[in-house]
Amino acid sequence: MKVFKVLLCLILVLLSVAAATGYVLATPSSGLQESDGDLFDDWDLCRTRAYGNDGFYQISETGFRPAIAFESLGENADLAYEMGRQFASKYPDQRQRAEAIFNFVRDRVTYTPDIDQFSYEEFAQNADELALAINEKGVGYGDCEDSAVLLAIMYKGAGYRSAIAVGEEHTASLVYLPDYRKANAVFEIDGESGWVWAEATGKNNPLGWAPKDFINVPLAAYEISAEAITPLKPAPAPSVAITESGDGGSSSTPFLAFGIIAFLWLIPLFRRRKSR
Repeated sequence: MKVFKVLLCLILVLLSVAAATGYVLATPSSGLQESDGDLFDDWDLCRTRAYGNDGFYQISETGFRPAIAFESLGENADLAYEMGRQFASKYPDQRQRAEAIFNFVRDRVTYTPDIDQFSYEEFAQNADELALAINEKGVGYGDCEDSAVLLAIMYKGAGYRSAIAVGEEHTASLVYLPDYRKANAVFEIDGESGWVWAEATGKNNPLGWAPKDFINVPLAAYEISAEAITPLKPAPAPSVAITESGDGGSSSTPFLAFGIIAFLWLIPLFRRRKSR
């Protein structure tokens, strides 16, 4: 009887901790297959690794392609894309709609490290998986790439051009809003101005707020559209995203694209493995 009481107390303590933190340990989506310590989905995309030809971001020495975004576009478009379409119907004003989508993701996705949620140092959810959690529970849990991919897909569904950017140990989405005046920085992608940073991992962030660490710094960016999910070998070279200066030109001197990719290859975020 004493043993039973001790076990019961331990269970109650664990439940109390889970309630206090706001999330419980989750199991990666069903249907994933394990190989050499990594998890792969039905499209043979690795969910626990961003780098390599089969990584969810296909980061390599020369390329970057956020392949996981394509699981929710084109013929695979589902809940996340439809949620974007619903925002388009509800908010005819383009700027108001963009802010509403951003606020929706910011307020309903609680930042949670992958290791705490999935017991993997890195685990990427696709946009529909995170959208389903929000739809069923009113809240989803994820880290920077999860929010970035969900935002990018919802913006596409709502009629915007969107992109995913990668910088040092971080990733975020960009939305094309050339007339938006509330941003603290406006980005160019391959010389085209009007891209606004969408940083949804902070609960007080407004649309257009960009961390100072990514202002005047070249970033790798990829404008998303409906593409084949099957990894391209090798991944294509990314576009270059950088903040513009007040005179309409680039705020930094030109640089070679391979320089940023070589730098990204060294980022610890994209070299993590499952915690043993």
